[in-house]
Amino acid sequence: MEMRLVDIHAHVNFNAFREDGDDVIKRTLAAGTGMILVGSQYDTSRRAIEYAERYPEGVWAAVGLHPIHTGEEFHVDGEEIASAGVPGFKTRIEEFDYEKYKALAVHPKTVAVGECGLDYYRVGPSRLGGRAEADKNGVDKQKQAEVFRRQIQLAREVKKPLIIHCRNAYDDLYEILKQEHAGPPVGGGGTIHFFAGSWQDAQKFLGLGFHLSFTGVITFARDYDETLKNAPLDRIMVETDAPYVAPVPYRGKRNEPLYVEEIAKKLAELRGISFEEVARQTTKNAKRLFGLD
Repeated sequence: MEMRLVDIHAHVNFNAFREDGDDVIKRTLAAGTGMILVGSQYDTSRRAIEYAERYPEGVWAAVGLHPIHTGEEFHVDGEEIASAGVPGFKTRIEEFDYEKYKALAVHPKTVAVGECGLDYYRVGPSRLGGRAEADKNGVDKQKQAEVFRRQIQLAREVKKPLIIHCRNAYDDLYEILKQEHAGPPVGGGGTIHFFAGSWQDAQKFLGLGFHLSFTGVITFARDYDETLKNAPLDRIMVETDAPYVAPVPYRGKRNEPLYVEEIAKKLAELRGISFEEVARQTTKNAKRLFGLD
């Protein structure tokens, strides 16, 4: 398959696509766009592989435990996940089982470990300290850090990159990645998915050897223009995070991997270069980082 674009982070393996996931994948592949389907728990990680196995080309999987599933249960509403038409959900707690995830991570269709990382959206502004910090929802920074470090270890063992989730936690994320030597040449590096930090944050992660990936948010928010204009193009990738945060002109609809083209168009506009150049380089970056055939 000749890929013109790669959506490096989509969740067609989630319930929002339960009725038509294969239809979504087929029309995306027909347009010349490949995709990585990303797990957030064991069951969705396994389902990502099951989808990928059905397609000889253009579909891969990532397996990991999202930080919101490491603590107490809480409800994520539709407004929070910023996707009209996609219902909220109640999180399910899961203990990270290294050997079970390793069995998924060594699968030939698995190209990354993730999404994993830190999510402080429900905790106070204090930094990760020497004691477990938890808010009324039971979000525990220490537990998140522990599970994240184990997934960094797993990525290093299976020699695959990381797909990293980070929300309101860029300082602690940077410290953990640095302490764990997660970037090349010791670690396999990876990407900071749905990057939403400042240009100063971006420079720190780029300095560790990581990539940055961007979603449809860049089509309607200007907060990330400085990073998008200044980061090296060979360290940027595009993603949808489908079914969430659909780009303009699909706002208010369920997002899907086909719409990653709109993100590449906006990146080209911001950088003053052609869509073709953006498509070619971001696809090259994805192939190189994830070892896509």
